[in-house]
Amino acid sequence: MKAFFVIAIVALVIAVSGSWGGVMLYSLPVMAWAVLGIFAMQSLGFVPAFLFQTERYYDLIGSLTYISAVALVLLCSGKVHLRQMLIALFILMWAARLGSFLFMRIAHDGGDSRFDKIKPSALLFFRTWMLQGLWVTVTAGAALAALSSGRSVQLNSVDGVAIALWAFGFAIEVIADRQKRQFRQAQGSGRFITTGLWSLSRHPNYFGEIMLWAGMALLALPALESWQYVTLVSPVFVYFLLARISGIPLLEQKSNRRWGQEPAYRAYKESTPVLVPRLKKFG
Repeated sequence: MKAFFVIAIVALVIAVSGSWGGVMLYSLPVMAWAVLGIFAMQSLGFVPAFLFQTERYYDLIGSLTYISAVALVLLCSGKVHLRQMLIALFILMWAARLGSFLFMRIAHDGGDSRFDKIKPSALLFFRTWMLQGLWVTVTAGAALAALSSGRSVQLNSVDGVAIALWAFGFAIEVIADRQKRQFRQAQGSGRFITTGLWSLSRHPNYFGEIMLWAGMALLALPALESWQYVTLVSPVFVYFLLARISGIPLLEQKSNRRWGQEPAYRAYKESTPVLVPRLKKFG
């Protein structure tokens, strides 16, 4: 139950801080409505997923949650300015691409082994869905706060950097995912990839993910004020979750179990950074 308490507290902090000075709807901030909607979608998704013991739609519903939250905020926030349009467009592009990619991957693979021990337990499986709700809330927090702020701030040169950073991260993620999928189709899942972007980083897709959310936070920044700045924790949260908690550590452990005794894999690990790509290899 401690995990649910932490999830609730963090989500509440993001909802309250992101709502500061924002547009209201029926005496409740639009940002707060968005967060409620995020967790409502996860709860609705959990019910059939548990009844049919499937995780096939987990990632797809996660992506649809991003899209729904953005759509809700846009519809309820009145006039939409250029900054808000860009923020919404970027999230919709990212969510649609990632959601379809992950759904097709799990449909092809037949399932995700990470859920095998979780699905039978209603409590553990529900917690996984709530964690996805927290992921959406925190990562999109700055964007949703900016969309619901009602403030119009003209774009400037710093925004150009933000847009370039988002585009760079998005491109890295898309290319890395495509390269790995093509490798899996050609070589199967029994081998590890060391080509393309994966020759520069062991997890280039995660690097791209962190970069694009950093760009999103920078683009949202001018539309925020006061307590809304708390939502800028988004890229930091993405980094720690992917690099320190559930992303890279779990994948590295899995890879070590499968290939840790192979000299080729050990050489790959020693010569390739875990996250930030090495643009030039020496020696």
